Amino acid sequence: MAIFKIVIVDDHALFRNGLKLLLSSFKDIDIVGEASNGKDLLDLLQHTEPDIVLMDINMPEMDGVEATRLALEQHPGLKIISLSMYGEEEYYYKMIDAGVKGFLLKNSDITDVKQAIETVAEGGNYFSEELLYSVVKNIRKVSFNENNNAGLSEREIEVLCQICKGLSNFEIADQLHISKRTVDKHRANLLEKTGSKNTANLVMYAIKHKLIEV
Repeated sequence: MAIFKIVIVDDHALFRNGLKLLLSSFKDIDIVGEASNGKDLLDLLQHTEPDIVLMDINMPEMDGVEATRLALEQHPGLKIISLSMYGEEEYYYKMIDAGVKGFLLKNSDITDVKQAIETVAEGGNYFSEELLYSVVKNIRKVSFNENNNAGLSEREIEVLCQICKGLSNFEIADQLHISKRTVDKHRANLLEKTGSKNTANLVMYAIKHKLIEV
């Protein structure tokens, strides 16, 4: 059985202790360290080699954005999951640009935390469902920036932006005046070209490449 070595970074000791207690119920998770800010994390990483870091965003001394960027510069194989709260959507661009692989709400169920750890450990991206709905609801701007590395066509980008608004394939077809079958094909192409497994991954791609603004 694979053991996931985890470090928790959050400036609230009560939250860290609670999360440690909950994660300790899983036999395949080993909490190998904790830190109260990004600076402490960087110090910790000098003598600890976790698989995954659960990273708070807003912290004193060094926040999650800077800590993520510096940690991944020094340890490229490290995987980081952001611990977020409602209202912090403005940081998602920065956290994704810095290199995080997933987002969890701090009030997520422990089974969601476990799923996020497993998904990211296997090389995927994770966006908690509640957070995904929050992002969709708070989209302020949709653009057709063609600066993407997946070779998406203008129509595929248009479909992707509609997906990020939370529209179903039927609704996208109606919005763009095309058939649902055509939308199905575009969605399949988007998943393949971006290496995504689901809608959450597509939203992360859209944020990273500045196709949507939240």
